[in-house]
Amino acid sequence: MRHTDFAPLYRSTVGFDRLFQLLDNVGGVDTETPTFPPYDIEKLSDNSYRIAMAVAGFSKDDLDVEVKENTLAVKGTKPDDSEAAEYLHRGIAKRNFERRFQLADHVQVTGADVVDGLLYIDLVRELPERMKPRSISIGVGKQLEAAPAA
Repeated sequence: MRHTDFAPLYRSTVGFDRLFQLLDNVGGVDTETPTFPPYDIEKLSDNSYRIAMAVAGFSKDDLDVEVKENTLAVKGTKPDDSEAAEYLHRGIAKRNFERRFQLADHVQVTGADVVDGLLYIDLVRELPERMKPRSISIGVGKQLEAAPAA
């Protein structure tokens, strides 16, 4: 496993600590990463996205979608019904799950809904006005005042 030292970049950048931490964490192979439930991330436009998560067997009441800081957490809890029925084959996964997504700065969750066994979570990146590109007009006919001599 290769480990990259980002220490030199810390000296010449401000506010990128979180980015370097994410890059450090990506390097290792995480065998604990859950694979259930499967999901898709779709880019709808330049600033809008949708997560579609397969949650067959879960109702709206069984699901919890929570955003805290830059982390989106989706939890599914299902009461244990193994005593209620006798199964000859059990292939539908109805186990509890928790899936977390790291959101980029300025990404907001705008809604969530369950349709046909899929949980759809809509996301939008809303850049503040101060971060959007703007044009600066150049003054015409104004001369800069000379700095006073010391």
